[in-house]
Amino acid sequence: MARQLDEQIVGRFPVGQRLRVLDVGMGQGTQALRLARAGHQVTGLEQNATMVAAARESLAGEPEGIRERMRVIEGDGRDTGVHFLPGSFDVVLCHGVLMYVEEPDPLLAGLARMLAPGGLLSLLVRNGDALAFRPGLSGDWPGALAAFDTVSYRNRLGLDVRADRLKDLTSTLAGIGAPLHAWYGVRVFTDTAADGAQVPADVETLVAVEEKAGRTDPYRGVAALLHLCGVRG
Repeated sequence: MARQLDEQIVGRFPVGQRLRVLDVGMGQGTQALRLARAGHQVTGLEQNATMVAAARESLAGEPEGIRERMRVIEGDGRDTGVHFLPGSFDVVLCHGVLMYVEEPDPLLAGLARMLAPGGLLSLLVRNGDALAFRPGLSGDWPGALAAFDTVSYRNRLGLDVRADRLKDLTSTLAGIGAPLHAWYGVRVFTDTAADGAQVPADVETLVAVEEKAGRTDPYRGVAALLHLCGVRG
């Protein structure tokens, strides 16, 4: 997914431009730190104190120049208006967050307001149109049958969360002034891999296959996750 994001950034902004990036729900800061290393000015927003501590620890081990380009704020992604002025960022990331938000539309509207004109909104969501695949491929037939008529599911952490359908998010993004520009599938073939599974020797080919499938119909439509990129008008 990092390559997909980089592709959108390169295609939208002048080469070498130092972008203002907001990563909402940054977790341990992996993506935010990667972008700071690439030269961008990054703000990470995370409400989980353990994750915030981990991100700050990782940042502390970086060279001074990178530390100066990244800041970490403990806070809720639904309160971006409290922390920042509208139009403050060129890129806003919200990856792996919407599944934990019961009513995502206000959050998304707030994120769109943070974007400068022409800014990029990057979302990573659970694919509500393909929830039957994981239980079906594992032989859980009752679970697969039940998954066809819902956007709710239980994740690998045992939490009851929700998925999003491409059609619904397309409509939402248009309504908040950041219409869908591009979308990809993520984890088309590897979603059923066990946690902690050994990395295959030919991992580069595996990555190439996943990236190809994530850009190609009909494969991307049944991916476990969807990566959506909206652009602020």
